[in-house]
Amino acid sequence: MTQKDEWLKVESLDMEAQGVAHNSEGKVVFIEGALPGEEVQVDVGRRKNQWEQATMRLLRRESSQRVRPGCPHFGLHAGACGGCKMQHLDAAAQVAIKQRVLEDNLQHLGKVRAERMLRPVEGPTWGYRFRARLSVRYVPRKETVLVGFHERKSRYVADMQVCKVLPEHVSAMLMPLRELIGSMDARDRLPQIELAIGDGITALVLRNLEPLSAADAQRLRDFAAIHQVQWWLQPKGPDTVHLLDEGGPQLAYSLPEFGLKMPFKPTDFTQVNHHINTVLVGRALRMLDAQPDERVIDWFCGLGNFTLPIATQAREVLGIEGSEALVARSRENAQFNGRTNATFAARNLFELGPDDLVAYGQASKWLVDPPREGAFALCKALGDIQAEPREGWTPPKRIVYVSCNPATLARDAGLLVHVAGYRCVTAGVVNMFPHTAHVESMAVFERD
Repeated sequence: MTQKDEWLKVESLDMEAQGVAHNSEGKVVFIEGALPGEEVQVDVGRRKNQWEQATMRLLRRESSQRVRPGCPHFGLHAGACGGCKMQHLDAAAQVAIKQRVLEDNLQHLGKVRAERMLRPVEGPTWGYRFRARLSVRYVPRKETVLVGFHERKSRYVADMQVCKVLPEHVSAMLMPLRELIGSMDARDRLPQIELAIGDGITALVLRNLEPLSAADAQRLRDFAAIHQVQWWLQPKGPDTVHLLDEGGPQLAYSLPEFGLKMPFKPTDFTQVNHHINTVLVGRALRMLDAQPDERVIDWFCGLGNFTLPIATQAREVLGIEGSEALVARSRENAQFNGRTNATFAARNLFELGPDDLVAYGQASKWLVDPPREGAFALCKALGDIQAEPREGWTPPKRIVYVSCNPATLARDAGLLVHVAGYRCVTAGVVNMFPHTAHVESMAVFERD
């Protein structure tokens, strides 16, 4: 058990941006707010047989990489915003730690070592968040409204006046949004505002549990006119989202390197960081190196974020996604951009087998961009084909795997390398979420 006066030396950071140390008994201690190289005393909150969880109480030796947080709502104190966990660490050091997390996961979970580590993809560290889900809470006893992220490890909404990771014009809207909601008849039945920014358009999706009164609808219109935003309403699930007033400009983001414009709805999945997404797509396609005579498959294609850029280079590209509705949206985006060589199919990608891979036809190269669960079924099916080859079908010679979870990437990399006959030729991190512990990454696999 860690003693109150015991000084712990922090050895590393874990995936939740907690310092990792060992106490005098050799037990692992996870420490909120501590950085590698620091010596700290802690207050232990949870004790288990193999580990303890604590918060930093005293700091004796400070890391040279510790910096002053850029946001006034960051910290370990009660009421602190839980939206970012790494603001106290130098931005460059954050990226280095994420790179180490990726390497450690590949090595320890997948037993894989990339032949070459890529230079990290980086961009702006503040004002980058073009997608966000803000909680709304009317507090009757204080006669106030809170709009923002949840408090650290709490269901309560943080009392935020600004947010440094949101674009400046959105951060400046937090207090006016609080005033707006407080003035509305339905102020206690509006639990959420979702933010989505496209090219020149800021969309706000108001989750309204009941139909709005005419007065409330007018209040939204007045706010939109002042702050130049587009209001959408969401009475139930994401499929019910609709513009407050039809006929507004279309929400879209651009991929200028490929001459593409990607329309989307504010509740669609798009990357949080548009700048990094643009760089990521460019790097992924350079790694894929699709040729004019090649056919490519894009697994987990979403709205076509990679599919349509591939279509500008390859003879043919097939995008596959798990939702019929999403596939329909992908087709619309292909038509909007005039990409007739991009086709799409809907399929449960977590239940693939070798025969499914054969049925989708031969492809020289694959791009794989799964959710956090990874692409286990896809990689296992490749391994099964390696063990029992299918006549007339050969695996792709190159796979570019874009991941939002280094643990599932490492698991799948182990299958690709040790079972399916690939080499991991390159890997690297993509700093999509600065100041958070989220690790986005990319790896490239090739067959001889």
